[in-house]
Amino acid sequence: MNAPELLSPAGTYKNMRYAFAYGADAVYAGQPRYSLRVRNNDFKIENLHKGIAYAHERGKQFYVASNIAPHNSKLKTYLRDMEPVIEAGPDALIMSDPGLIMMIRERWPEQVIHLSVQSNVVNYAAARFWQSQGISRIILSRELSLAEIGEIRAACPDLEIETFVHGALCIAYSGRCLLSGYFNHRDPNQGTCTNACRWKYNTVAAATDETGDLVPANSARAHAASGIWTPEQGGLIASGGGSAEMPSVPGESTATAGGVEGQDELSALIEDRTRPGELMPVHEDEHGTYIMNSKDLRAVQHVPQLTQMGVTSLKIEGRTKSAYYVARTAQVYRQAIDDAVAGRPFDIRLMDELDNLANRGYTEGFYRRHVHDEYQNYEQGNSVGVHQQFVGEVIGYDPDRGILEIDVKNRFEVGDGMELMLPGGNRRFTLEHIENKRGESVATAPGSGHVVKIPVPGEPISGERIEFALLMRDLGR
Repeated sequence: MNAPELLSPAGTYKNMRYAFAYGADAVYAGQPRYSLRVRNNDFKIENLHKGIAYAHERGKQFYVASNIAPHNSKLKTYLRDMEPVIEAGPDALIMSDPGLIMMIRERWPEQVIHLSVQSNVVNYAAARFWQSQGISRIILSRELSLAEIGEIRAACPDLEIETFVHGALCIAYSGRCLLSGYFNHRDPNQGTCTNACRWKYNTVAAATDETGDLVPANSARAHAASGIWTPEQGGLIASGGGSAEMPSVPGESTATAGGVEGQDELSALIEDRTRPGELMPVHEDEHGTYIMNSKDLRAVQHVPQLTQMGVTSLKIEGRTKSAYYVARTAQVYRQAIDDAVAGRPFDIRLMDELDNLANRGYTEGFYRRHVHDEYQNYEQGNSVGVHQQFVGEVIGYDPDRGILEIDVKNRFEVGDGMELMLPGGNRRFTLEHIENKRGESVATAPGSGHVVKIPVPGEPISGERIEFALLMRDLGR
């Protein structure tokens, strides 16, 4: 049985190095101007060349995302801007727009192209079409079941198939969302998504003024247009599709996010709690409110089946995540793949390991069919950690004394249960001592901005492994 490629996100050069250290076979990064991660993108052209060279020196693969849906203005500069990218020697370009694909194939016919998930391939006929256009790998839509992936694999045996196994999900068809563009004039398909689906909202009763615009129902414009009594502004919170009761108006019906009594549709205004005064229109009908907050995908339990059916690459989402996230996910999915190839049974503890990452609640997405509540998170939009907290990066090590120097990220103290995360295997221990930079014994490492030293028991750790060491503390259960 062939091992699928483990493909990790590389939003930064640092994250790329951690991904490779913890078992990734390949990484993907984006061009800031032409990928769907314009913000928080470390891979300007100099770092792109540096990153690709680093990967190739280690026998790894480096893919460059160039997968926006471009408007005309970006076509004029595209080939010029791609020249230094192609010179860097990426192993593939991840693309979605047929026009850009045509331009690349005409200019650089030997360049390998992978079809982005943004192209929404959900059947084997579409996969065959793109293969006929010279595409070597299809990144399948997230909306497919295991059975459907298997059908595509069987129908396209000589085509590389890639599928997502971990990370954030969109409320739209594999990323083709307009919420951010509608609310904030930042187009997700141009790389500037603001994750509007995950904000927390206040609902504000609305009315239509004389121009047909939605305005707060208690405003002078609404009062002048309607001539009716106006209610006080609503203040209940709608968190990513949760119930948000709309204020009632005498003589009119009462509406909730779960349905509307007595009328087909209700219009309202919503306000993100961190942006007071910026009112945005939203509509509710008998089906609910059209704001959702997706849980995060976790499909590590399906790695054995995906490996068995011959999927080429298993992909982790998260180019804006931390080095800890990249390292932890690579380590867990590396073990799952290695176990599957060796014929070992799936280790359910790997699911618990992923619980230690901050997450919005997990779902296995569409791999198996569930009730609707399994797909969306109605309780909270913020990230939550469960059993552990990332507390520091190792920045120095004295192997003779077994002392680690820690750049503290979160508070920890003497007596805490700790886990030192290392490439090739983690080490657990109870923390018995902390020293500050002056060599003084202290009970607590207060938090970010501090550097401390702690002992780690056991055999000395090799320099190559310690370079990428991360420190976690156990949380109370």
